[in-house]
Amino acid sequence: MNFSKRNSQLHILATYGLLGAIALVTLFPLLWLISTALKSQTENIFQSPPQLLPSQPTLNNFVSVWQTNPFGQYLFNSTLIAVLTVGLNLLFCALAAYPLARLSFPGRDWIFMAIVSTIMIPFQIVMIPLYILTVQLGLRNTYLGVIFPSLASAFGIFLLRQAFMSVPKEMEEAARMDGCSELDLWWNIMLPAIRPALVTLAIFVFIGSWSDFLWPLIVIQDENLYTLPLGVAKLAGTFSLDWRLVAAGAVISIVPVLILFLFLQRYIVPTETGSGVKG
Repeated sequence: MNFSKRNSQLHILATYGLLGAIALVTLFPLLWLISTALKSQTENIFQSPPQLLPSQPTLNNFVSVWQTNPFGQYLFNSTLIAVLTVGLNLLFCALAAYPLARLSFPGRDWIFMAIVSTIMIPFQIVMIPLYILTVQLGLRNTYLGVIFPSLASAFGIFLLRQAFMSVPKEMEEAARMDGCSELDLWWNIMLPAIRPALVTLAIFVFIGSWSDFLWPLIVIQDENLYTLPLGVAKLAGTFSLDWRLVAAGAVISIVPVLILFLFLQRYIVPTETGSGVKG
């Protein structure tokens, strides 16, 4: 009995040790980035063997980056674009996914397959037509021009459709018996029932919008509209590749995403949509 218990404990320790090693390998680039950002100008960031912990940690790199570049404006631009992108993407994806999941009409499955098939199309293929359309609509050098390609996504429609399909039909029937219209049913019953899927999609869309570099680089020429990725890229030229300052700018751009994830992770749990349905 004791031998079996000891084996179980050793198995648990080995499992946690392996998971800890994997986590350390995964987090090492982030730890190295933070270490580089905290190193003073007298420290060699390329020394061998590498030194992870700064011998003289300093915040001067963050202060220098913030004072010499309009990072406050970059932060505002990225936040505004990401928040609007998340809100509009959730709205349009939910509106598109609901009828594909809960309503019956001719060609529904074909429409859904056509939407999902667009996931296989690389963005680089549609980039030029999107840019031409953006220019023709007068959206170049605007916030809406950056948001335009992300107003809806095939992945978001797919994710929300699957979530809508998991909602018990009894909830829908009970709402219809109470006199709910289709829009009331969608807003008051369906959306609360798929909150975990909405939060998951919101995190994916926010991270994608926040870290997007290629499309803002194409559609924005006014530096006052630069997002954080463009601002960090600009640091490489401004400071002649001083990697301490580039790392400091990268850390500044990462912090809001970490805060958002820590705040929303408690909402990413299964929702018992059927708990209110009695047999």
